[in-house]
Amino acid sequence: MLKTIGLLAGTAAIALCPAAAMAAPISDEQAAALLSRLNQLEREVADLKAQLGNVQQTQQASTSAIAATDAKLAATEEKLAQQKPPVQIAFKGAPEIKDGATDGAGGWSFKPRGRMLYDFGTVNAPDSINDAGLGFANEARRIRLGVSGSMPGGFGYKMEADFTGGTVEMTDAFLSYDRGPLTITAGQHNNFQGLEELSSSNDTSFIERAGYTDAFGFERRVGLSAQYGAGMLLLQGGVFTDNITDLGDDVNNSIGFDLRAVAMPKFGDTQTHFGASYHYADLGDTVIAQRYRQRPAVHFTDTRFLNTGNIDNAKSESSIGLEAAIISGRFHAAAEGHWLTLNRNANFADPSFFGGSVEAGLFLTDDTRGYKEGVFKGVKVSNPVGSGGIGAWQVNVRYDRLDLTDAGFVGGTQDAYQASLIWTPIDYVRFMLSYAKLDYRDAAIAAANGNDYSVDSLAGRFQISF
Repeated sequence: MLKTIGLLAGTAAIALCPAAAMAAPISDEQAAALLSRLNQLEREVADLKAQLGNVQQTQQASTSAIAATDAKLAATEEKLAQQKPPVQIAFKGAPEIKDGATDGAGGWSFKPRGRMLYDFGTVNAPDSINDAGLGFANEARRIRLGVSGSMPGGFGYKMEADFTGGTVEMTDAFLSYDRGPLTITAGQHNNFQGLEELSSSNDTSFIERAGYTDAFGFERRVGLSAQYGAGMLLLQGGVFTDNITDLGDDVNNSIGFDLRAVAMPKFGDTQTHFGASYHYADLGDTVIAQRYRQRPAVHFTDTRFLNTGNIDNAKSESSIGLEAAIISGRFHAAAEGHWLTLNRNANFADPSFFGGSVEAGLFLTDDTRGYKEGVFKGVKVSNPVGSGGIGAWQVNVRYDRLDLTDAGFVGGTQDAYQASLIWTPIDYVRFMLSYAKLDYRDAAIAAANGNDYSVDSLAGRFQISF
């Protein structure tokens, strides 16, 4: 600051010199002093310019260093993002957490799973049948909780247990491996016994599946299976033992295999489905008897109007299934049939039984039934409640045939005529109302007028799944 004041003073002095010269002459000593002062001012100006240049160079260097540092930080952040992608959270009825891997090999993911299905209704039979299982009843049909997800390298897992009936029963418990179109699964899971059985109970058209699924003992079993999907073709096969709850029981030591092939051609917006399946099971050396029976289109009663009773000397069983379906806009239809033969020891007769169904459904709203990888899926509601819509409304009809009479075994036959109404207000929630008129011939329970009569069942359900 002092140098700046001196410089200004010197400049002012120089400016005043001409006027002063005109007023009075200066001596040689004064001129020399003035010149010395001017020289000093020039040196000070040069020093100031040098300092200003140093400051500018320092600022440029600092700016370059900051830019280089920012570039390094950006590169480091990009590298870290590529090495460890950010966690992703999606909501599909429940949170699904993924580690965000995008390299095609897949990473970790975790999703809670569950469903709550509550049923209520009534079964009405001829008054002469005195059975405690008739009349009004209700139950928690399914209350399941579990988890599923993926792991690096193409591995996946699923564990789910059912908490109804006062007990805990494992439904799914398996490890899977995906390699392109090939999926290998080990553990407790569904074997491949048809479209109706493989489609989730969350997505069926009626409160219960067709009668043959329970009558023929379709259920999850422990095994090793493979699935290969290529375009419109799907091949499935596996080796299975018993259900996980029966493992370790000397009476249950069966082993068998299941095969299924499906063609899924699509014509424009119309999805078609054609399939065939084969099931074989060696029932084991310690099996005493095999039995086939069924409830009247609902589960909340233990009354079985169809029942073969125990069939002794059972050795193995085999079945063949055929299936077909179509989804075209709001309309869908499906048909399925299964022929089961029980093979017995020595010269005992081998009975054959049949079960099959035909159904059709129509959405009253602008919705369609879901389908993926050879099974039916749930509806994605186009106009949900809460967003100005009324949800998805669907009506269905079905004919269900079950014949458990052959080779001297009279388990009875059933012709069921069914109708259902389904309201899905939002994804993952739905309400069902289902009616069935069941005509029995040679029923296992006798009425006053014999074993041929009709039974009515009416049931409702409300459910949430995620």
